[in-house]
Amino acid sequence: MSTLFEPEVPAATTAAGARPAPFVVALPIGLRLINANWRIHNREVGKLTGRIRAATRAAVAECPALMDALAAAAPGPLFKRAHVLGVLHPPTDGRRDPANWYPSFKPAVDGLVDAGLFEDDDHTRVVGPDMRLGRVVKRGQLVLVVRGLEPGEDPLGYEAVRR
Repeated sequence: MSTLFEPEVPAATTAAGARPAPFVVALPIGLRLINANWRIHNREVGKLTGRIRAATRAAVAECPALMDALAAAAPGPLFKRAHVLGVLHPPTDGRRDPANWYPSFKPAVDGLVDAGLFEDDDHTRVVGPDMRLGRVVKRGQLVLVVRGLEPGEDPLGYEAVRR
């Protein structure tokens, strides 16, 4: 299977030197994720949601560059607006639908809010998560690529369809 997205070379970046590099927040390899097609009890979904959210906060805390940026932005959030690209690294080769993993991406973005990257994750502050499939990682992994946006910036070309 070919790699559709490599977080080490994010598609969301612009010309070299034009803007700061995005932050890459890698959740732990092997963290149990949630697929929308699974039929599991709400209590189990709640436990997994809490684990994903907490793992995201911990991943932010383990990133020195991100912690320095958060300290510099204090007391407010790091970003007024940002684009979040979510990359699912499956544990094995095969066909995947990254959108089926939205129940995992959502608590991860909530964890970014908890960590202080955004004030909230509503549409005025966060574009995404834009979900993509990455390379195979043994036991699987979820990676978030967060890029700050300028006021009014349209990272995905939606202006073309606006009426």
